[in-house]
Amino acid sequence: MSFGSTAPTAVSTSLLDDFSLEMTGKDVAGLEEAAATIPQGTRINVTFLGNENLAMRLAAARAVKRLGFVPVPHISARRLGSQRQFEDFLAGLRADGTCDDVFVVGGDPNTPEGPYDDSLSLIRTGLLQRYGVHHVGMSGYPEGHPAIPAGVLWSALNLKATELTEQGLSGSVITQFAFDVDPVLTWIEDLRKRDVTLPVRIGVPGPAGVRRLMSYAARFGVGTGASIAKKYGLSLTGLLGTAGPDRFLRALADGYESGRHGEVKVHFYTFGGLRTTAEWIAGFRKEALV
Repeated sequence: MSFGSTAPTAVSTSLLDDFSLEMTGKDVAGLEEAAATIPQGTRINVTFLGNENLAMRLAAARAVKRLGFVPVPHISARRLGSQRQFEDFLAGLRADGTCDDVFVVGGDPNTPEGPYDDSLSLIRTGLLQRYGVHHVGMSGYPEGHPAIPAGVLWSALNLKATELTEQGLSGSVITQFAFDVDPVLTWIEDLRKRDVTLPVRIGVPGPAGVRRLMSYAARFGVGTGASIAKKYGLSLTGLLGTAGPDRFLRALADGYESGRHGEVKVHFYTFGGLRTTAEWIAGFRKEALV
């Protein structure tokens, strides 16, 4: 696969130097297949899905560590049935030496399964720090959230950033994936104007089938209008095709300014294709340096 040689060097030397990836508890075999292509020390987020249990989540985090990467287990507030379940997960991570970094998120259920309504409530328990967590990631939504008003999202993000500082924890933000760079960079500027200086990892979809990408976009409220699709390289009439984020990354490198946007890296949503995404990144980085 050719990615062309016109990508700015900044794509590789800055934004892509410390990219992160995402996997599920069921992707351990895929991670093992992709391991040789992923730089050692890469941060790999392990999602907290409703159809996976404690043992699967812990095993996935252990696999990430065993293969030489940095595990970032997710904790879904509304999927936790009790404080005991929360502490069992944290205790398991601590016992495995995989608790240093976590990512907290509200989660999909409309009604909480236990006492935690949102990710802020997890942070406020003080349990993260008690069980050895040092860094906490949280979500950002440049194009909004289908079920949460923009004002609520901004307020929650500010409160979480403040709470982490007060607890002596470091933090970062991972954005929902997007097909259009412009609203993402505008959102980061707004974030900085609100005095939130946390590093931001911009969510990028790994190469995948167009139909799959469109399905995830519809689920998460990501813009897919005709002009956006054309800019990204999606063919709305060729749903059986595939698309990679090369145009998005080039546009990101062109628009990114450290003075305006602060510390920014890239986070790849792999949609189950760890090896495909890892190989794509390796090829793109190589040609970006030509």
